[in-house]
Amino acid sequence: MAYVIAPAPHHPLGSHYDGKGTHFALYSAHAEKVELCLFDASGSQELQRLVLPSYERQVFSGYVAELQPGAVYGYRVYGPHQPELGHRFNHHKLLLDPYARRVAGRFAWSDLHYGYQPEHPEQDLSFDTRDNAASMFKAVVCAEPPPRVLPRPRHSAARTVIYEAHVKGLTMTHPALPPELRGTFAGLGHAALVTHLKTLGITMLELMPVQGFVSEHFLTQKNLSNYWGYNTLTFFAPHQAYLCHDDPLEFRALVQTLHEAGIEVIIDVVFNHTAEGGRLGPTLSFKGIDNLSYYRLQNENPRYYINDTGCGNTFNVSNPAVLRLVMDALRYWVVVMQVDGFRFDLATILGREHHGFDVGSGFFDALYQDPLLSGVRLIAEPWDIGPGGYQLGNFPSGWSEWNDCYRDTIRRYWRGDAGVLPEFARRVHGSSDIFEHSGRRPSASINFVDSHDGFTLQDLVSYRDKHNDANQEDNRDGHAENYSDNYGVEGPTEIAEINVIRQRQRRNLLATLILSQGLPMLSEGDELCRTQQGNNNAYCQDNALNWIDWQAAQSEEAQQQLAFTRRLLAFKQAQPWIWPPNYVHENVNPQDPVILWFNRDGEIMQPMHWGQHQTRTLGYLVGEFAQSPSRRMLALFNAGSSPLDFTLPYAEEGLRWTLVLDTRFDTGLPPDANNDHHSNNDNNNNNGDIHDHYSMLAYSAVILLAGLVDDEESLR
Repeated sequence: MAYVIAPAPHHPLGSHYDGKGTHFALYSAHAEKVELCLFDASGSQELQRLVLPSYERQVFSGYVAELQPGAVYGYRVYGPHQPELGHRFNHHKLLLDPYARRVAGRFAWSDLHYGYQPEHPEQDLSFDTRDNAASMFKAVVCAEPPPRVLPRPRHSAARTVIYEAHVKGLTMTHPALPPELRGTFAGLGHAALVTHLKTLGITMLELMPVQGFVSEHFLTQKNLSNYWGYNTLTFFAPHQAYLCHDDPLEFRALVQTLHEAGIEVIIDVVFNHTAEGGRLGPTLSFKGIDNLSYYRLQNENPRYYINDTGCGNTFNVSNPAVLRLVMDALRYWVVVMQVDGFRFDLATILGREHHGFDVGSGFFDALYQDPLLSGVRLIAEPWDIGPGGYQLGNFPSGWSEWNDCYRDTIRRYWRGDAGVLPEFARRVHGSSDIFEHSGRRPSASINFVDSHDGFTLQDLVSYRDKHNDANQEDNRDGHAENYSDNYGVEGPTEIAEINVIRQRQRRNLLATLILSQGLPMLSEGDELCRTQQGNNNAYCQDNALNWIDWQAAQSEEAQQQLAFTRRLLAFKQAQPWIWPPNYVHENVNPQDPVILWFNRDGEIMQPMHWGQHQTRTLGYLVGEFAQSPSRRMLALFNAGSSPLDFTLPYAEEGLRWTLVLDTRFDTGLPPDANNDHHSNNDNNNNNGDIHDHYSMLAYSAVILLAGLVDDEESLR
């Protein structure tokens, strides 16, 4: 049938079906005309073009009676093609609605997506008249989803354990999943995966990008792809390849399943740049709708983009309409998709005004005044490559931040670097030197020793150098300094002595991570010895290099690592008092928690001890002395290459310590923990109590509790 379009209000933006027809609205401050292009259900044949008749408050809008949900559409936007003035309108290019909640068709890279003629000597100053609709995504009109107000888990900071994961990486090789569920939201919601996360002790799943993204053209030309997903094109629609039946609500079903298991869900969002790249990038959506509004351009020459992201463009969140888009998208994911919060990629950009980073920026103000978004989990990656881009510790109260200082310090300490001890203690203490100045809490620090970006935990103790040849960039990409070690051989080895050290170092790093004040984050596969074979920038490897190998995870070594991690996280859940909500310093009030630091002689650390650069041993005590003698935890760290005896504090008071975990053992404790399993401690008795000293191996960590633990069985 032939549709007729009528004038309509400028709000809401996007496409909205009201039961009788569909309302369309598109923001563009500089366009001259907008055509709504309707397609058949497959998106392959254009059926009709309708000019949006209304223009108010820089929004083009119209109403199409009887147009039903499922209708497929795109926009053609008319305006000046003046790149030197920042305008890149080209009505020959079909554009995706920024508010699209579902997409149709398949995207395919082609020169047709470029608004200029690639062979032209001035390239982006030229104007290309070829149509790209055949290889372009289209938006789909969606019915309003039925409201769902589901119970949401909300864990205290003391019990929170974050697990960073990739939808495909977790699911592609799992033997319990049918082939059609692998690499999908439905696969991640399978009972086998949910059970793994729950029994591991995870309370919060942080998913790498799930908003719709495309691979960069240069990657597809190399037969590679953007596996990580940090190349967003659709801020509302879930990534199409992760859907089984092209239903966006499959993601909400996943969230509901995880919530029922007591697991919070946060998603990694990319509002700092888009998939359109710089001046030589394609015209897919924002660039053709209103380039001057949606992107930050150089003042002196708007032909060129400000590139604070390293990805070619920077999204202009300072523009009120663009900020509105971001806020609408965040609310959509919270209200409709039911997520519990967000991790913001390159978040410094979101707080950068024209004068620089500002905790009073429009973005932060908009979040804080929003009654819904101000209460969700907010995590920043607190850096970008722009001027003043490193802002660790400077985000507003209520935010948490990825703490790369923690990552690097913990790696350096366990590698055995000299002079690291004072900073190691500061990081274990929750990095109060970074966060407390503005009244923030230890939960502001997201502690991690590895993440998607860099070596895996296994590779961190197996490689000194990066091995990124598979990325086809001559090994130039990725971080050069990883603070890693291979302990004598680069990569896998059959030398037993080296493997023993590597296994112990994995356990040391994990134990330190969980014991530190702040919120711990594990990376996918840390618990299963996952390797990327030394690739520390595997963003373009959609293959076995990135996917968890669930068959290899059945090996004895991987299962021991899994058992150790489970025991460690069970300890965290059983003893939440070890992680007080506020920073602990001098014990002014006897009722307050206490954190103390001891040297290997059992003495309180003094300034002269901290200054001994060759010292690699430290005792870390957390206690509630006024509550109970059993409310004391002592962690012993020995990053040295020699064994030593550690004198335990409070022996003169007759205090006995009970072993909870020792990283010399594969699963944290010897096979029979009830026997006299520490014959090298000549004052141990048969009930496992330890009187006044503990003999430690090189590269080892120990957890001791005073008195009896609250629930011994949960820790075994």
